[in-house]
Amino acid sequence: MESEYGTHVRGQGIAVLGAETPGSPTGQGPVPVIRTDVELRPDARRVIVKPFLPSEQIFPDGGLLRRVIDLTEEEVAASLAEVIARFEGRHRDLTAILESHFRYVAAEAGELPEMSPDRRLLIGAYYTHEFSIEAAALTNPSIVPAPDQSGLEPGTRRFIISLRGIGEGHISSIEFRSGVIDAGGAIAMDEVGRSAVAGSRVPPVFDWEEFLAELAEMGALNRTARSLMGSLPDPFGLDELEAAVVKAEGTRSVRHLSDKTSRVVHWLATSSYETSFPTESEISERVIFPGSVIESHGLEDARFVRFTDDDGSVTYYATYTAYDGFQVLPQLIETADFVSFRIFTLSGACAQNKGAALFPRKIDGRFVALSRFDAENNYVMHSDSLRVWDEAVKIESPELAWDLARIGNCGSPLETEAGWLVITHGVGPMRTYSLGAILLDIDDPSRMIGRLQEPLLVPSEMERDGYVPNVVYSCGSMIHGSELILPYGVSDRATRIARVPLEALLARLTG
Repeated sequence: MESEYGTHVRGQGIAVLGAETPGSPTGQGPVPVIRTDVELRPDARRVIVKPFLPSEQIFPDGGLLRRVIDLTEEEVAASLAEVIARFEGRHRDLTAILESHFRYVAAEAGELPEMSPDRRLLIGAYYTHEFSIEAAALTNPSIVPAPDQSGLEPGTRRFIISLRGIGEGHISSIEFRSGVIDAGGAIAMDEVGRSAVAGSRVPPVFDWEEFLAELAEMGALNRTARSLMGSLPDPFGLDELEAAVVKAEGTRSVRHLSDKTSRVVHWLATSSYETSFPTESEISERVIFPGSVIESHGLEDARFVRFTDDDGSVTYYATYTAYDGFQVLPQLIETADFVSFRIFTLSGACAQNKGAALFPRKIDGRFVALSRFDAENNYVMHSDSLRVWDEAVKIESPELAWDLARIGNCGSPLETEAGWLVITHGVGPMRTYSLGAILLDIDDPSRMIGRLQEPLLVPSEMERDGYVPNVVYSCGSMIHGSELILPYGVSDRATRIARVPLEALLARLTG
């Protein structure tokens, strides 16, 4: 389809080749930037199913639940048949989803009468709703080489792009797209799968001492918390914690917690979990959707990195921001295959605010990351642990006309012969977001070698309008051959991909 940008890739997945757009601007400054034709747009038809469990409609002796229980079997069969006919083609294994949602209702309602399988599924359907994961935007991408690079032509690389899907109520989730880029820089996006699938979550087992330390760091280790923790074994699971909380409060469900300390303890426990997807699902179908209290308003701006450990093993990590509508919490994702993901909370004095980004390997035996923990300056952090960050060195402050309002990183550093290349963002007049770049010493990344004095990329006239105008923003780029492959969000609306000659960019940073 042709648009003001040329050929684009819509949310449902039309594969095209990315090439130089005739007449495309060459960037804002001395470094040439090639805007490709590839554009990933939001698609409101991309929906997942979620439980819908309003407390006032789950009483077994009245309300909606009683009305469904009182239906005749003929009415149940007819209603269920209509549900299956209308929704089965939109979701994988709809009947299994409805049955699982019935079990949620049964757990809340308490003792229920025996009922037919069809009635169980219909009750599940009444307590289920669809959620449009891309209703507002598909933006803020990061890109990494895919785990599987088999079967490709020489010079061709398969990649995975993570995206922030912004849906109903501005709630964000993490989505994925995939494609290949050939030796000449042409990009072919894979088609998007037919169904969006939210992962199945499994809570982790907690170490008692570590959990206690995290509560202390949050200032929540008071008498109530100590009493709760004292009743738990070491290690303990979420079920054991929730049982202890319910016993302490005397309520029938953790959904009705009233004590502030109990809510904090439960909030911390549910912020760590594992989520996995059917192995037969396509990567574009997998959606990491908010599932805990701290994530209730979204998972924002995942920065993925392909991390190589000292022994040569490879793990993909991503930092992201969990948001509950009032406060943010930095989180860490770990995966080897983009099928199963482990999520943890980051802690430490410097693990604050938004925008942490891991380096792709250790330096001098320690983990290293970028940070903006004070919400104003860019830092480099060092740690012996991926999950605890207490040391930071300031490397950059706002000082240029185009970044005086705010600066930050745009993803994990990229290793080059000249040093660590970091794409940055800056906010200038009229809240215009632009992209820049800095270069850090390869052995001592707290030492800056170079900094672009002008933006690398600013919103063009065709990119400046959207849900949040005048914004270009990225969460991670990739080096391919002699080019920087730079996906970027366009005004909180869509995602585009640019190519930057690496030699020209490094020359500017070192000149």
